[in-house]
Amino acid sequence: MRGHELPVVIQGGMGVNVSSWQLARAVSQRGQLGVVSGTALDAVLARGLQDGDTGGHLRRALAAFPDQAMAERILERYFIGGGRAADTPYRPNPTLTLTPSRGVVELSVLGNFVHVWLAKEGHDGQIGINFLEKIQMATPSAALGAILAGVDYVLMGAGIPREVPRLLTDLAAGHPGTLTVNVHDATRTHTTTIDPVTVLGAHLPVLTRPRFLAIVSLHSLAGYLYRDETIRPDGFVVEGPSAGGHSAPPRGTMTLDEEGQPVYGARDEANLAAIAKLGLPFWLAGAMGTPEQVAQARAAGAAGVQCGTLFALCEESGLTTELRGAALAELAAGTLTVRNDPAASPTGFPFKVASLPGTLADDDVYAARPRLCDLSYLREPFERANGTVGYRCAAEPLDAYVRKGGTIEETVGRKCLCNALMADVGLGQHRKSGYDEDTAVTLGQDLDGARRLLAARPDGWTATEAVDWLLSRTPASLTPVASLPA
Repeated sequence: MRGHELPVVIQGGMGVNVSSWQLARAVSQRGQLGVVSGTALDAVLARGLQDGDTGGHLRRALAAFPDQAMAERILERYFIGGGRAADTPYRPNPTLTLTPSRGVVELSVLGNFVHVWLAKEGHDGQIGINFLEKIQMATPSAALGAILAGVDYVLMGAGIPREVPRLLTDLAAGHPGTLTVNVHDATRTHTTTIDPVTVLGAHLPVLTRPRFLAIVSLHSLAGYLYRDETIRPDGFVVEGPSAGGHSAPPRGTMTLDEEGQPVYGARDEANLAAIAKLGLPFWLAGAMGTPEQVAQARAAGAAGVQCGTLFALCEESGLTTELRGAALAELAAGTLTVRNDPAASPTGFPFKVASLPGTLADDDVYAARPRLCDLSYLREPFERANGTVGYRCAAEPLDAYVRKGGTIEETVGRKCLCNALMADVGLGQHRKSGYDEDTAVTLGQDLDGARRLLAARPDGWTATEAVDWLLSRTPASLTPVASLPA
């Protein structure tokens, strides 16, 4: 990264399409790193097309895809002129497996291409995409789609992304890209692979490898990834436990406080001096949403900060107008809280849930939701006694989960985040029974920055205004900074 100007502000890659292409584009045009959420973009594309593609943006991006026959197949399958009727369910979403079908791969490649392409359209700013390490089966095809659109950065957390640097290198060279997939009770190594030549054939263009930032919580993990150049990232995002979405569990035995939240201690604090010694650029995340915190991060040797909550609540966020308005109203009233729920996510990682009425944060709403699993991004692969691989999710129906070898204890409190996060951005499923999926909003636990910005801008704020506020105490001569030595 020597000679490359680094952003001071990285906008977090939040939820499913909360970090929309509109949001990422606005941040990038302000000279910082706009990040598209790379979670479930295949479903976001498919459902957006079924809703009629208002404004024609999705079809405009599809028209730029190198293989127009592939784009036409997706349009033919999903696009509904004028949009589906409100009481019509979305088409079933093809689910991920270790050996995905051609249709699954194409939808994933195109979903990621479209949203990165739209984020980059019409300007020369930097765009990143954020992937969850826990959704391993989706990563190869999603990464290929983003690279085809010219993504500049890939960010990944919620695990140890040791194989991602090699994956990006291989895909950008047009070679098959492989990831090892964690399979419960595995007696052998399981992998998933995508071959750009097989997918695109003669339509495969020359590709450029994006930079890779590993999201870590501890200096020990950063040091481990740095030691071997084959797994070494181009930089780190050092994320504290108050950051939104998934967070690393505390080290050692899980202990809960009186509110049922994980207790973090000194062992969970990253040694920033040790990370700085590695010589790679790093950004701080979690409770980094004010101008003063940006300045503190810079004083600690960081290139800047990654910030999510300010952007999740801005006008360009993918959150529905109703949800964003409800969150801002609770924030203004001083009643908005965010709980670090150790059970909410089927991944087993703690997950931040905002206390908004009418969402799955409400125990009555959660209890009333029928248990089902049809999007299946957070399913866990497991090896059967005969060596084949099955898939289960702790948020699916209890009898199905137990039949697949899971336990009742593992299902307690689990929420269907896949469907809830789709509903957050207006793409929730409508069931034939008449049930519409409930929402579950994730934000960071430190709301000071959002509270202060709302006091200054009671009618809300744009992404540009959030960036400018965050940088208001950063000298212009340091915005952006040159990279640290490689």
